[in-house]
Order: sequence, then structure tokens, then C-alpha cells
Amino acid sequence: MNTENLESGNVVLNAHNKEEHRPSHTCEHIVNQTMIRLFGCGRSVSAHIERKKSKLDYALERCPTEEEVRRLEEAVNEVIGRHLPVTTEFITQEEARDRFDMQRLPEGASQTVRIVHVGDYDECLCIGAHVENTAEIGTFRIISHDWDEERKVWRMRFKVSGK
Repeated sequence: MNTENLESGNVVLNAHNKEEHRPSHTCEHIVNQTMIRLFGCGRSVSAHIERKKSKLDYALERCPTEEEVRRLEEAVNEVIGRHLPVTTEFITQEEARDRFDMQRLPEGASQTVRIVHVGDYDECLCIGAHVENTAEIGTFRIISHDWDEERKVWRMRFKVSGK
């Protein structure tokens, strides 16, 4: 855990230890919210976001059909095409408890947390790097996916391109 702090105006946040690929990381937010809406699941249980390809794991009851995977890809690209602004909000952990799952917040996290909004489509706790508008993401493409029946986890690999 990185215990250094970043100062943003009067707000002190825990430092972030890596620089994500901004388009892919912002796209992750859209994919998470789309999975919630299409499958009624939670946000990804594991994520690895990179420029060349990224992967997200979701706890699901069953493996999505090829039609559902295609629908997910189309829905994410439709949201990207809305050219939504990506903005931030700073609130206290106490204020965040009523709005967000705080389980992933690291022990010893700063009392101020950052909320990232993708237009009115998604909001979540996040310290990562993002684009300013979804128009900067490009095209989202699921390049492969597989199902772990024992763990009931669906893994999706994706990339973004074109912007």
C-alpha cells in the first residue's frame, strides 16, 4: 500500500502507485456499469488494465451467451459514443458509505475520497487516471472471454482502439 499523499487544492488523497492507460481505465468504468445493468452483478472482482489489452473478471451465476457478449460490446460502444464528460467529486468516507461499497478501500485510506463520474451513466470510488470525455476512448472490443465453472467467474479480455 502506498501511504504517500497527494494534495489537490485543500484535499489530501492517498497516492496512486501506477499510471493506467486512461482510455482503457475509463472504459472499465463503463463496462462495469453496463455489466451491472445487463447482468445484475457487481463491479468486476478483479481487473488488470493495460494499453494493449485488459482483463476484467465478474462473479456471475452462469456464463454469458455469445448474444449477450455481443450486446455488452454494443452497449458499451453506445455509451462511449454519447461523448459523456468524465468528472470528479471529493467527499468524505462518511458521506461515501451511503453511496458506495467501501470494501475495496485500502486500510488507512485518507478520509477524503474521490468519486469519478462518467456523465450520468456511472459513478464510483477511484483514484486512477481517466480521459476527460468518453469520445477519447475509441472503440471497445471484447477480444476473448472464458468461464470458470468452479469459481463462477467470467473473464473478459478487451482492448480499445481508434482515438
